[in-house]
Amino acid sequence: MNKLTSITEISSFIWSISDAVLRGSYKRNEYQKVILPFTVLKRFDSVLEYSKKDVVETYESASSKAEFLAPILMSKAVDQNGHELGFYNYSKFDFKTLLQDPDNIEWNLKFYIESFSDNVKDILENFDIEKHIAKLSKANLLYLLIKKFNVTTLDLSPNNVSNHEMGTLFEELIRKFSETSNEEAGEHFTPRDVVKLMTELLFVGEEESTETIKLVYDPTCGTGGMLTSCKEYITKNKPEIDVVLYGQELNDEIYAICKADMLMKGEDAENIKGPSSTLSDDQLKNNKFDYMIANPPYGTDWEKDKPAVDKEFELGFDGRFGAGLPRKNDGQLLFIQHMISKMKNDSKSRIAVITNGSPLVTGDAGSGESNIREWILKNDYLEALIALPTHLFFNTKIGTYIWILTNQKSSQRKDKVQVIDAREEYDLMRKKLGYKKHIIPDESIINIVDDYKDFTEKDNVRIFYNEDFGYTKITVERPMQLNYQVTQERLENLYSYTQFKKLAESKSKDLETKIAEETEGKLKQNAIKEALLTIGNEKYMDWDTFELKVMRALKQFNFKPTFIQNIIEKLSEHDDNAEYVTNKNGTLKADSNLRDTEKIPLVQNIDDYFDEEVLKYYPDAWFILKRIKLVMKLILHNILMYMNLQDN
Repeated sequence: MNKLTSITEISSFIWSISDAVLRGSYKRNEYQKVILPFTVLKRFDSVLEYSKKDVVETYESASSKAEFLAPILMSKAVDQNGHELGFYNYSKFDFKTLLQDPDNIEWNLKFYIESFSDNVKDILENFDIEKHIAKLSKANLLYLLIKKFNVTTLDLSPNNVSNHEMGTLFEELIRKFSETSNEEAGEHFTPRDVVKLMTELLFVGEEESTETIKLVYDPTCGTGGMLTSCKEYITKNKPEIDVVLYGQELNDEIYAICKADMLMKGEDAENIKGPSSTLSDDQLKNNKFDYMIANPPYGTDWEKDKPAVDKEFELGFDGRFGAGLPRKNDGQLLFIQHMISKMKNDSKSRIAVITNGSPLVTGDAGSGESNIREWILKNDYLEALIALPTHLFFNTKIGTYIWILTNQKSSQRKDKVQVIDAREEYDLMRKKLGYKKHIIPDESIINIVDDYKDFTEKDNVRIFYNEDFGYTKITVERPMQLNYQVTQERLENLYSYTQFKKLAESKSKDLETKIAEETEGKLKQNAIKEALLTIGNEKYMDWDTFELKVMRALKQFNFKPTFIQNIIEKLSEHDDNAEYVTNKNGTLKADSNLRDTEKIPLVQNIDDYFDEEVLKYYPDAWFILKRIKLVMKLILHNILMYMNLQDN
């Protein structure tokens, strides 16, 4: 039977092992906990095969098994071109010879795993592989599983599956397992078409860079697909540049896969940190980077990170979150702040990050979200926003947006933001994968990148000044004008006044006492209403006159002035013909029921706007500057709506 060569065929075969071996002993949502680490193990085994004999002989002939052997063994573990692999295994066992001793396969496999170099053992420990080996052995499934991974059709050697293809295989397996168990596949990797677009946008204008080393970072690296894409792009266009990859991942299994993938590709796997949250445990605290790329989780609660994030927020801009904190049910703007904090101080850094619409529109003036957006624009970090089609991701159908940020804009882009509407740049997929039914084809990627490079306005491209995204928010007040009357209908409004309502409530836990107090309170409420009815049902047009009437009617109750004031307001209605209500100092009292807000573009004069849009209709109104800026609130959606109107 011929070897499986396509990634689709290989992933389907490995997928089939799950049902064939694990059904009954594992739940379907647990299959990946076994299949993923054994796939990694099989790949390591295949990669090590070429120099396995030399490594084992070196180990067995050594007079001492001390730690000094590690660098020697590392030098012996090479590929067909003589390049060091960066890991080794000194055990005489491999996947084939393990099958020759079925009775001792559990112990032999454990020894085989212990014989790996420390960097591989760290990976396997994060898969918790020894626990699963014991469980498989107890269920008499360990031999069968390894046998399935040893069939001649499954060849995971570098000659049959390249490093790039191996990364794709991991992603495909994770997607399949996640779909089966209804988990969030999109949390772990981003579709290749989206990654390609982000990568090309990230490196626009970087062709002239003369640096020989470039540091690339992903704070939510998943399986490492974005990092790999960046390195492939740089190496293809400028092979003389040394690219060093860094990342951090929260999920232990995904961290293990990413680190394994990097190790097999000859990268420095120690630069992949985790498994821990980047927000609360930045394991690359002192590092700065040339390029950063990320797909942070959408709408994910950061409650677990809150104590550490709050503590760092208190440091101001000596920490990563000095601009502000978003609400705790969505940490996307925290990741963007984190990435900006990783920009180099003395040279250019660029960021490509993809989010949903929430970071663009959530949060009113003075909120954490608004303050963060204001800070980004004030520092002129935001270079472009690209609105993408819906249904691009496996786990969501919502629209998404690519942000391009930098600390050194070109002269023509200074103080400006380019907005590209790329929502129609897609093709339908032949077969839907989860929610993903759209793909961004290569020609669309070219179109989007060309629009970005051109930096000229057209039907789907707008260029704005940073100030265009900001507003002054004012509170518009109108004077209180009320008529006052005691009627049965208005007396019912008294129950909406908390203190009046509480008269008939009891906090006593003793039922008899509770009933007695509530009864007494209701009698008092009725007595108040009866006293007010003595005023009669005449309608009054000024506060002072009616206030005297109420005070006399309720004199027997000895209420405080605040209580009397609230009673009067509950017996009143707005009336444009009534007298203005004033405070003790004679100033007009604002009617909270008529209070409104206006958002005025920063580029527009506040007084001119107020004269034209408010005073024309309400000549006695006035305004209060509640907060200075409301940045990017709804602005992107307004822009896109405008674009649609232009198209029609």
